Amino acid sequence: QSLTLTVFKVTGETNTDDLSPAPDAWSRPDIPLHALAMLKNPREGIEPQEPGKVGPIKQLAGLQAKGNLVAYVGDVVGTGSSRKSATNSVLWFTGEDIPYVPNKRFGGVCLGSKIAPIFYNTMEDAGALPIELDVSNMNMGDVIELRPYEGKALKDGKVIAEFKVKSDVLFDEVRAGGRIPLIIGRGLTAKAREALGLPVSTLFRLPTNPADSGKGFSLAQKMVGRACGLPEGKGVRPGTYCEPKMTTVGSQDTTGPMTRDELKDLACLGFSSDMVMQSFCHTAAYPKPVDVKMHHELPDFISTRGGVALRPGDGVIHSWLNRLLLPDTVGTGGDSHTRFPIGISFPAGSGLVAFAAATGVMPLDMPESVLVRFKGKMQPGVTLRDLVNAIPLYAIKQGLLTVEKKGKKNIFSGRILEIEGLPELKVEQAFELSDASAERSAAGCTVHLNKEPIIEYMNSNITLMKWMIANGYSDARTLGRRIKAMEAWLAKPELLKGDADAEYAAVIEIDLADIHEPIVACPNDPDDVKTLSDVAGAKIDEVFIGSCMT
Repeated sequence: QSLTLTVFKVTGETNTDDLSPAPDAWSRPDIPLHALAMLKNPREGIEPQEPGKVGPIKQLAGLQAKGNLVAYVGDVVGTGSSRKSATNSVLWFTGEDIPYVPNKRFGGVCLGSKIAPIFYNTMEDAGALPIELDVSNMNMGDVIELRPYEGKALKDGKVIAEFKVKSDVLFDEVRAGGRIPLIIGRGLTAKAREALGLPVSTLFRLPTNPADSGKGFSLAQKMVGRACGLPEGKGVRPGTYCEPKMTTVGSQDTTGPMTRDELKDLACLGFSSDMVMQSFCHTAAYPKPVDVKMHHELPDFISTRGGVALRPGDGVIHSWLNRLLLPDTVGTGGDSHTRFPIGISFPAGSGLVAFAAATGVMPLDMPESVLVRFKGKMQPGVTLRDLVNAIPLYAIKQGLLTVEKKGKKNIFSGRILEIEGLPELKVEQAFELSDASAERSAAGCTVHLNKEPIIEYMNSNITLMKWMIANGYSDARTLGRRIKAMEAWLAKPELLKGDADAEYAAVIEIDLADIHEPIVACPNDPDDVKTLSDVAGAKIDEVFIGSCMT
């Protein structure tokens, strides 16, 4: 009914690289060691023990000495990458020991004015209590009372914030030690009671699905509906709990070792998802000794379970995973930029990625959608990158997005970004748009394309997979199965389309005739976009030219 908490307040925006720094990726499977790097770089109110090396360990110990559970509190929490190691690090200092499981913790409380959707889901998976509420009246070291069922936070007996949890099922997830144990336990209970001839259990809180509005469905809602086995043309309403089929699952090498550990926890000996792919793109260029060891061991672990393992030096996860996709299907991946240009993906932390690979489904509370509709023709000199940045620019103009972190407004956060009006794009070009939905903190993205570019892409992808089989990539059976699925689609190429009367949380219309100049993102925030003329004359101190689109 009530929790007494000591506040560990991190002002401004905390991204997952602050919590789990990329240079320390090699230590992520060793949770206590990796947690030492959390918030290792100095920032307002945070006192690293060794700046640049060790985070605020003594500061956290001082808060823990008060004898209460320490709550991680921030204005904007968990943006950026999908890495579960960020959650692991936070819970190492704020959670509780898992009985009989060393070096890993669960539980804990995370409070934020905005919590990024992937980070929120990963917290759920770890049995934590993530809550979005106004944290402006909470300061470092404050002792507060949290009443989860009443939806109130109090300080000195006075209410300082009110909230509503996203779903009452969250309380069951905390009691079960995480969303995945709850799903498995709930399923086993149902099957056992059915076998014993007992009535359905009333012990669990079940998701309450919204009333059917009778309106049409968006493209994303229809894709998820098909993955849930609904009749053709039907979709899943926002707010509905569902478990869509995961047709394609991706894993990369800085989170792959954690995904491997999660798969072991699930006792997974074979993947149920039709296509699970493991890349080695983050560590191939400058591998540490621990990476070289992982390069030798992880491919066999993946391929013996029916997955496809790439080779170090092959390239980036996204460019490969996109080549293995089937149109209008649903998937996930252990990288926040796993944003399918055809179909839809919901990126996740390594725990949920492992669950999706092992079981072939993923738990999903269907998000609302925001429609971005382009019209007209691109003007000379304008690039796709300008269209990417036009989306936040027009959202700011409509009052749907703010740059300021305090009281941050972001219409895209936790919602699906659905893009229309550019049907002639090549699939690779569509990925530039879908990929950047990660910077919007969107839960997922769809891009409406015509059949022709997808048919061209599928034919090329079949050739690539045949080359992979010929060159000894494993698992050859999985690649062969995906080739047959693509050939079946090409024999009868049909695409889902959103209904004209579908409902959206917001509609943003962008007239391409109004975009005459480049639109750039200002350091250090992809939401802070301006036209080139607005920043003309700014002194340039440093230029970096890289291959990454984001």
